[in-house]
Amino acid sequence: MLHEPVLIPPLAASAALVHSAPTLPLAQPRGVVIGHLIGAATGFAVLAAAGSAAWAAALAAGLTLALLTLARTPHSPAVATAVVTVLQSPAPARFVPLLFGSTVLLVLTGYAGSRIRRGAPRYPAYWW
Repeated sequence: MLHEPVLIPPLAASAALVHSAPTLPLAQPRGVVIGHLIGAATGFAVLAAAGSAAWAAALAAGLTLALLTLARTPHSPAVATAVVTVLQSPAPARFVPLLFGSTVLLVLTGYAGSRIRRGAPRYPAYWW
């Protein structure tokens, strides 16, 4: 319905981290939300500068990983967000709000799920 299938692979990987390994640094809210936004911004910047090509997607992946490291915001699925942004060229006005809302919803479901399941590790381990 939303015509943004490019969100499925990176968000599925994020969901796996949040729900299966909720105590890892890669699964924490800062990494999930800010990491994907960094990935999208990097992807759109590379797309604008170099166009949609496999080498540009690889460049966006490397730059995203470097920026995530510099920002101390680890979240490997965010690299996939940069790659699919370059390869699929989504409309930023629709893609970015949808990505932001999806990541916030993912964090909230992780939080709720950890409170409902008895004996489950608490999510998040830290918010920021």
